[in-house]
Amino acid sequence: MYKGERQRQFPTTLSTTQFVKLYILHLLTEKNYYGNRIKDEISRRLNGKWSPSYGMIYPLLRELEEQGYIEGWWDEPNKRSIRRYKITDIGIEHYKVIKIQNKESLDDSLLIIKNILKDIYKVKDKFLGGV
Repeated sequence: MYKGERQRQFPTTLSTTQFVKLYILHLLTEKNYYGNRIKDEISRRLNGKWSPSYGMIYPLLRELEEQGYIEGWWDEPNKRSIRRYKITDIGIEHYKVIKIQNKESLDDSLLIIKNILKDIYKVKDKFLGGV
């Protein structure tokens, strides 16, 4: 941040798109998925508290495929109804890089939320650990 510049985004500088891209690549390091299942899996892992839109998932999948980070194929090429995806070797390397790049931003967000819960809501919980 430059002198006098305000931080306008709260609580993190990690955009929703960056977060979903990171999560898509993370899921694809575990196994192959298709678009709807990726959306459902992210929602499930976030306890249903948030879910990316289809309008975010599918453009990101196309972009990641164009960039060579993932590879897609049709279950039934003649019907083109379900397109499955797997991560490529360069996708794994890209995932490792963005995982490191985004860690500090996620840590900062967590610290902010912990401090808000402690300060405003007087939450005293083992979850707040070293805060």
